[in-house]
Amino acid sequence: MKDFARIHLLTAGILFAGLVGFMASCTEEINTEDRFTATDYTIMSYLEYSNDAPNYTEYVSLLYQVPISEQSHSTVAQLLSTRGAYTCFAPNNKAIYDYLDSLYKKGIITEPTWDGFRSEATLDSVRKVIVYNSVLDGSNIDMVLEMGDIVSQNDEDEFTLPNLNDRKLYKTHIDQTDSIFINGVSLIDLKNRDVKTLNGRVHEVHSVIAPSNDTMADVLRQYIAENVKGFIVMAKLILACGLDDTLSKTQDDVWEKLYKTGAVKDLPKHSDGMGTGPIPDHRKYGFTIFAEPDAFWEQTLADAGIHKTYSQIEAADIKNFLMQKQLYPNARQDNDFTNEENILNQFVTYHVLPFKLAPERLVLHHNENGYYWESTEGKYSVPVFEYYTTMGKRRLLKIYQSKESADEDPELHDGNAGIYLNRFPILRNGRGMFSDESVYTNNDYHESGLFKEPGSAATLYPDENRGVRVRFQAEDAAKHQKLLNSCIYPIERLLVYTENVQNRLAGERIRINMAAMFPEMTNNDLRRPRGKYKFSPADHPYGGTVGFPVEYPYLADVTMREGTGFYYLSGINYNWFNYQGDEFNIIGKYEFTMKLPPVPKRGHYEIRFGVSSNSNLRSMCQVYFGSDPNYLPAQDIPMDLRIGFLRHRFKNSTQTSTFGYTNDADYEADTKLSTEEQDEINKALRARGFMKGPKYYHCGKGTSAPLANTREAVSRRIMVSEDLDPDKEYYIRFKNVLDDESLQFFMDYFEFVSKDVYDNPVEPEDVW
Repeated sequence: MKDFARIHLLTAGILFAGLVGFMASCTEEINTEDRFTATDYTIMSYLEYSNDAPNYTEYVSLLYQVPISEQSHSTVAQLLSTRGAYTCFAPNNKAIYDYLDSLYKKGIITEPTWDGFRSEATLDSVRKVIVYNSVLDGSNIDMVLEMGDIVSQNDEDEFTLPNLNDRKLYKTHIDQTDSIFINGVSLIDLKNRDVKTLNGRVHEVHSVIAPSNDTMADVLRQYIAENVKGFIVMAKLILACGLDDTLSKTQDDVWEKLYKTGAVKDLPKHSDGMGTGPIPDHRKYGFTIFAEPDAFWEQTLADAGIHKTYSQIEAADIKNFLMQKQLYPNARQDNDFTNEENILNQFVTYHVLPFKLAPERLVLHHNENGYYWESTEGKYSVPVFEYYTTMGKRRLLKIYQSKESADEDPELHDGNAGIYLNRFPILRNGRGMFSDESVYTNNDYHESGLFKEPGSAATLYPDENRGVRVRFQAEDAAKHQKLLNSCIYPIERLLVYTENVQNRLAGERIRINMAAMFPEMTNNDLRRPRGKYKFSPADHPYGGTVGFPVEYPYLADVTMREGTGFYYLSGINYNWFNYQGDEFNIIGKYEFTMKLPPVPKRGHYEIRFGVSSNSNLRSMCQVYFGSDPNYLPAQDIPMDLRIGFLRHRFKNSTQTSTFGYTNDADYEADTKLSTEEQDEINKALRARGFMKGPKYYHCGKGTSAPLANTREAVSRRIMVSEDLDPDKEYYIRFKNVLDDESLQFFMDYFEFVSKDVYDNPVEPEDVW
């Protein structure tokens, strides 16, 4: 566990500091050109002894008083004296005096000095706020935030590493100036920035970094109390539906106690290549709200004959509006808004996700066709999408971004441009109007500029399938906000789970990355970032591995039997044959059950499983599926993850497959065949429960890497083919059927595909 590992480093740090002193004493001449980079200092010695030291005396005093954590008696000063990879946003003396003055004006202290605190507990808390929020701790020197890293970050995109307070910071800047602010308020000094030391970087800041501890529930009540135009209507709706208690949650206190007392243990080493399996240090809750702003409601209700100002609008007005527009026709129309079957509750909860999605995490670009996260940042290609399960009555919400949607966004020109909810464009996918026989010849999976007509199911607006744009810059007070446990975003149109939305979702292939299925992966920064990763142990130089214990259901929708070694592999720098680069990898005598996302409408569906058999350590399992987690019928014969289209890779041998391919070129040649010939091949594969990998993503590094549909080791398996109901919960279980417990069960992504997609005689399913 990280805090205890740091204590062991302190002894080495004393030797390290002594060595630095010895080297300095033996130097006859000091290279003055290197003084500014402070290469003769650790961060702590720089703050104390450099020419700028008088400017940091208050901060230095605090560093000597604040412990690294509750489990350690060592101070942050000792931490910053050791080897490591630290980023220090050091507040100067004036910044600390100004902060004390702000506490005095709020009535928290009796005078704007350290003598003004009424209790030792409050004094201790303020010291920790100043210190913990100022330091980021990485596991290697590449994780230090240099000024170039900070400047290149999109405004308000969070840094991937948290600070010692386990909070994510972000930067903003003033256009056409060099002024960079941390969290929008703390100016980085124009001179004393990017100071290189032996164990990291120092950036002087002119204000204490003190992120708000307000929860979403706190802020919603504040909106109403202050009566400032923005999100007051949504605040009233959420409180009326009884969601405030839920939205006040920040962390699982049971997990905190188990972790701090050592009652739950790190998983053992997964394998030589994957390193150890540290368990997460926290189990946080998080939420995202997409909200129609007050100005929207004033105009929309006025158009419907309800003339009220934003402060006058009540929950009953919105309920009456929904009934007038015949939205959620099957919902109850009484005034028990806390009931999930109530019309207002169904409307409101469709706006709320149990995931805290910072702007840069609304969608994740990684290795989609034509894009690679390291080399083509910001130059989008094919659409990216996520499907999340909402709160309340479980339904799917699609978050989407494409090159075309970003280009058409008139307000933004960065990574947040063109983010839409429930956008359903007609893509150039080689099918339907873009088939070989049509006048269109492009088959690049980009938006065509056309959208399907909603048809008779339209209840909102004729161009409903263009989606609901997420707005990051609004004219009024409805600005997006990042809070302790949540984010709130303004949206430009009414967000409703209409019959048309359900039809459109059921009319497309729903591909979900496994890490997107579990809120805990996002809320605790476990899901693979596009850069520096918090969970990168010292013995794991190429990436990060996280373990989940059997003893406690950290992932709420996963239950495990004893003997299951459940790991998440971030895949950083590995360039695996995986969708978005990451995977879950389970070893041991595993047996575990997962709750699945809901389907959009009643019908027959296939549930598919993405497989990479490009390893001789894959496993074989029996699949079980049903609606009763205590009784799940077996699905067909066991699923063997060792089988590729050309090679079957067993632990001690490789065998030629039975699919008829003789070499890799033979397999890749399929992509050169006509559509009809490829369809015949796919039909034969489907009869055996197999499908080729999608054309959607690259296998390897860069945009020139092969696509998944050309790799014989990449396949999709049809696990389940059943009639499914959107109002039922479904579960899937995987159980090891081999004796070798070192073999790996690999999980990358699921696909939920309705019969209208995979068995459509007019527009067959595409290869993407």
